[in-house]
Amino acid sequence: MSPHILVANKNFPEIALNLLRRKAHVTVVPFLDHEEGILNEIKNNIRECDALIWNTEHRLTGEILDLAGPQLKVISKPGTLIGNVDVDAVKKRGILLSHARYTLDDAVPDLAVGLMIAAGRRFKQSIKQLESGEWKFGKQFTPCQEIAGSVVGIVGLGGIGQEIVRRLKGFNVAKFLYCGPRDKPEANVLGVQRVSLEQLLTESDYVILACAFIEETKHLINSHTLSFMKPTAVLVNISRGGVVDQDALYEALKENRIFAAGLDVVTPEPIPSDHKLLTLPNCYIVPHLGSATINTRNKMATIAAKNVLLGLEGKPLLFPVI
Repeated sequence: MSPHILVANKNFPEIALNLLRRKAHVTVVPFLDHEEGILNEIKNNIRECDALIWNTEHRLTGEILDLAGPQLKVISKPGTLIGNVDVDAVKKRGILLSHARYTLDDAVPDLAVGLMIAAGRRFKQSIKQLESGEWKFGKQFTPCQEIAGSVVGIVGLGGIGQEIVRRLKGFNVAKFLYCGPRDKPEANVLGVQRVSLEQLLTESDYVILACAFIEETKHLINSHTLSFMKPTAVLVNISRGGVVDQDALYEALKENRIFAAGLDVVTPEPIPSDHKLLTLPNCYIVPHLGSATINTRNKMATIAAKNVLLGLEGKPLLFPVI
């Protein structure tokens, strides 16, 4: 009998589904626009599954794993982050867990640079002026920030942070800084100086959050740390919404204590249409588009599918977590 694989979200590329269907029976959870419905569909379909592709932001708990049953052998995450998986519960049950390492190292840095430009050049404000008819004649001038000659600080110099530096080398950045828990040998090659978070925030014209979202980085950017930033500084977040205290960010932007923010991630997601951050002309938000390119999504899904099939065949996974 063919193994049974559950894909937890309908948003999974056909190229990877075809890989799975050659060797297994595949059930895909339909798209629903409310959280409770999605979780109910997952719970109703997970029983007796042999493998699970967890391509959803919902938390994978011990309760859900118990519903699957003891035959569940492997869980695969299409992304690189596993913060919504109870790793201890997975390990306790002897289940293999994998992710799709390195797949975001092109698409997310591209978006980070885009957010730097969009926020620093006040795209949101300018587009609103254009669409409302405020652009009457001649060149529109909104005082903005530029990247050339700036100091760029990156919080978290992992693979994505390093690729951001490489992309910005052509922008004539004056200096690159980074902070993190340990020295990165790649920093010397890239010409990036390690400093404290306080120094990074104090000196940087652009602050890019590219760190993992863990307990130590929750609300890393708050009213205290925001107070170190220049009034001309731009904050870019491509990490997770929880790294930023959004109430504190709102006040800093509203009072022009920092120049602008470009956010790919917020809390909650989706952000309510009446959220106060959306009212600010100097806060440019996009709906979590970091991995949203055809090539990247296909790579993520293909690796996730291969990991599942390898696990079912008792072979080593490509990027094992446990």
